Amino acid sequence: MRHDPIAEATDSLELFTRVSARLRERVVFDAAVWSVTDPETGLVTAPMWVQNLDGGAQCYAYWECELLEETVIPFRELARSVTAAGALRWNTGDLPGRSAQYRRLRGQGVIDELRAVLRAGGRPWGVVSLFRRTGRAPFGPTDIDVVAGLSAPLGARLRSFARPSAAPALGGPTAPGMILFALDGTATSINEEARHYLALVPDGPTEPSALGIRLPVCVVVTAAQARAVAAERDGRTARARIRTRDGGWLACHASCLSGPDDRPGPTALIIEPAPASDMAPMIADAYGLSPRELEIAQHIARGLATTDIAAALFISAHTVRDHVKTIFDKAQVSSRGELVARMFTENYWPLRDRPGATTYGPV
Repeated sequence: MRHDPIAEATDSLELFTRVSARLRERVVFDAAVWSVTDPETGLVTAPMWVQNLDGGAQCYAYWECELLEETVIPFRELARSVTAAGALRWNTGDLPGRSAQYRRLRGQGVIDELRAVLRAGGRPWGVVSLFRRTGRAPFGPTDIDVVAGLSAPLGARLRSFARPSAAPALGGPTAPGMILFALDGTATSINEEARHYLALVPDGPTEPSALGIRLPVCVVVTAAQARAVAAERDGRTARARIRTRDGGWLACHASCLSGPDDRPGPTALIIEPAPASDMAPMIADAYGLSPRELEIAQHIARGLATTDIAAALFISAHTVRDHVKTIFDKAQVSSRGELVARMFTENYWPLRDRPGATTYGPV
């Protein structure tokens, strides 16, 4: 019996390795980059798997170019396009020199790139880039169709991995971590809290720094996104949520500062445990909750009774009960307390320490 690499994968990294091996039976490629993305901003996060590309040494340069230079089928456009995949030579009419990425990668022998956004529920949950080197034919429309066909099933599987698992360990700093970056993107200073949180990021491509540590690519890419926003190249927020080694979540967000006379200043990046307000939409999406169902789940977390929720949303109590039953089915729980524990408490350090307890009203 032939195995299903998507269904059998137990985490994102295993999914990438299994699917990559199977994909090569249908689409020839010499190297690849697979990454989970934050579904709200599209920024790459952890885990990231770099396959046959100099051990990932050029990984940050690739993503920096993507954010600050690339204009040919960038991932942010693929995330919104009808077709979730595209190939450089095919999409440019065999004029790859229009791409900043191509001009940078051709020195490594790359002659073409096929990239795709892995989407589910209209959101980007991952990205993949496949590369062919000198001696290969460019990617064609059949290759593009094969990879585009993987977008929805892979996106759905990545989304499912955002569901809560084991509760993370408590403890650690009470203050946020901070890293400062110079105008050219070089990390110049860091506090001890940031060092602690960076140690929780799963293994993956890193960027060397003068700070005595290597910085995860997903962190420095967030800082690069802040520069892209400041340069008005991109309107997305410079924010990414990162799954930690122990199953918790970190929030990483950055912004560019200004100095006297509005001169450009450094980029400040904050990394800290993700607050529930950041995580609730992602977890709700992972369970397939609709926007209305998320609203009701959030009201449940605040302790509102059915009649109060109905009044707040201008719907009937009967409709609220129907929604609650659907929410319970999707989250695989049988009570309001279980729902709140699963969606709003198990994965969030800030909520685990809150004083007191909420009394949950009847369904």
